[in-house]
Parts: sequence; structure tokens; C-alpha cells
Amino acid sequence: MSAADEILDIVDENDHVVRQASRGEAYEKGLRHRCAFILARDADDRVFVHRRTATKMVFPSRYDMFVGGVVGAGESYDDAALREAEEELGVSGLPRPVPLFSFLYEPEGGGRGWWSRVYEVRCALPVSPQVEEIDWHTFLDEEELDRRVAESAAGGGWVWTPDGLAAYERLKAVRARGA
Repeated sequence: MSAADEILDIVDENDHVVRQASRGEAYEKGLRHRCAFILARDADDRVFVHRRTATKMVFPSRYDMFVGGVVGAGESYDDAALREAEEELGVSGLPRPVPLFSFLYEPEGGGRGWWSRVYEVRCALPVSPQVEEIDWHTFLDEEELDRRVAESAAGGGWVWTPDGLAAYERLKAVRARGA
């Protein structure tokens, strides 16, 4: 089965399931679905950052500070977060990612976007990223990550996934309120 054939829950503006559709149909028609975003930190508290492969259906060859992906039909956000983190990092035995918050990502160019749940997980294991998903990776401390994000906002540097940037900005705002 190809990624485009994967069945997803299609949800309304309140994140309630209204029907199911293939991933391909959801992307083609801009149907609102669910995604899990996981910020993975190593034992030194650095953030896993990667460049997506050129073959990705959404945001190919862009950089991201989250691993994750779509939540399958009938799958919980929590189960999807653990599955996606282990798959993309190429590890098994991760602790369950900790849920931080949810938000509705709505793309600037239109479409209905996706409900997004943001998580964090500590990965002390050596990573072996999934080659179908990730073509380059590193771990960056938050200062370096913030510098790279600022460079991009100024029109230079890495081109980031817009949904990952939206999740990261919200994460920083949540942490600033809690500090």
C-alpha cells in the first residue's frame, strides 16, 4: 500500500471525525485530518532536526524540527506519536511522547489544514533515521535552532516546513507563558 492509499479520519473544525478518506484524497481536496508533531531531544537536550526527502507528498526537501505525521483512521494521537517517532528516528523502545498542546494548522494558501497535537520525547538511543522520510539530520541546541529559524524568516538559510514552524512558534509561546 502506498502512502497515498493510507486511510485517515477526516475531522471537522472541532476535531470530531466526520468520515474517512485516503491520504491522497485528503491532500488533493484539502480535507481536514489529524497529525502528530514530536519534538525529539537527545540526552544532551539538543533537538533532532532533519531535511525531508524529495519524495515526500507534503513539503518535500524542507527542514523540520519535528518528527511525526498523519494519524491513521481509528488511531489515537498518542499511539500515532509513538509510532511516528520510532519509525522516523529508527529506534524502538522510546518512552511515550508527552502531549503538550493541540492546534488547528491552517495553511496560508487555503485548504482546511489539519488538527495537530504537539509532543515532546527524550531519545537517549542512537538514531538511524528512516531513509524514505529523512535524507539528512543532526541535533541542534535551541539557540542554534532559533538562529536557523530567524535566518529563514529573514529570507535566507534553510527552508522550513510551514506547519513545523507554526508548531514551534506555538511551543515557544506556551513555554514563555509558563516560565
